[in-house]
Amino acid sequence: MIRGLYTAATGMHSMQHQIDVISNNIANVNTMGFKKDRAEFQDLMYERLNFTAGRTSETSVNPTGIDVGLGVKISGVQKNFLEGDLKLTSNTFDLAIEGKGFFQITNPNGEIVYTRNGGFKVDNEGNIVNAQGYLLEPQITIPDNVKDVTIALDGTVTATNPTTNTEVTLGQIEIVDFINPAGLTPLGDSLYAASEASGDPIAGTPSTDQFGNIRQGMIELSNVKLVDEMVDLITAQRAYEANSKAITTTDTMLDTVNRLKR
Repeated sequence: MIRGLYTAATGMHSMQHQIDVISNNIANVNTMGFKKDRAEFQDLMYERLNFTAGRTSETSVNPTGIDVGLGVKISGVQKNFLEGDLKLTSNTFDLAIEGKGFFQITNPNGEIVYTRNGGFKVDNEGNIVNAQGYLLEPQITIPDNVKDVTIALDGTVTATNPTTNTEVTLGQIEIVDFINPAGLTPLGDSLYAASEASGDPIAGTPSTDQFGNIRQGMIELSNVKLVDEMVDLITAQRAYEANSKAITTTDTMLDTVNRLKR
């Protein structure tokens, strides 16, 4: 019965992790470019009370054995990089990647980090930056003497010179992909860092090879489906309650044993 207490406790602990992950997903249902998390679990070691295929006589063996599980633990939290819905905003510097790829951002430490959140803006020097003011990589500057900035599907940034009424090229947006995007390290602020698990970034031009298109005037929404999260939340809550009930029942049985008269 003591085993049951500890086993049910691991279940409650794991379901608490599940609820934490689901809560974070729900909290970010309106976060642009957010990718939902999924908690993954695995069973713990087993206590072997009788070996499988152990001999029960000279001519027969035990067909199953007696292996008692000792509970569950969380084995990982995986990002789901399924593309979110695209929302039309008509803002010039709102960009969405239709397909695979990540924008490159230079953080204040000079390191390159990655994001699917294409809600870009222009700073006081004309540079394209994200919401935190971090520069888009490669750096693209919009002069103050141009109009009608256009970003093509392949990431080419052009504008019209009002003096000569001619089109000028201002830069080229480059995006990257990873062999294992789920291995990226989340940093917050919708940013990710490469890791050994993700592999090295593979740079390329939008609309070529494995890379998606750049859609100007659109933004990628979170890929969290609120209905699915609510169902998962109810399931986790019921599992938590069931494990709690197992602890209560085991405690009642132990109390009964302690009250037995000799």
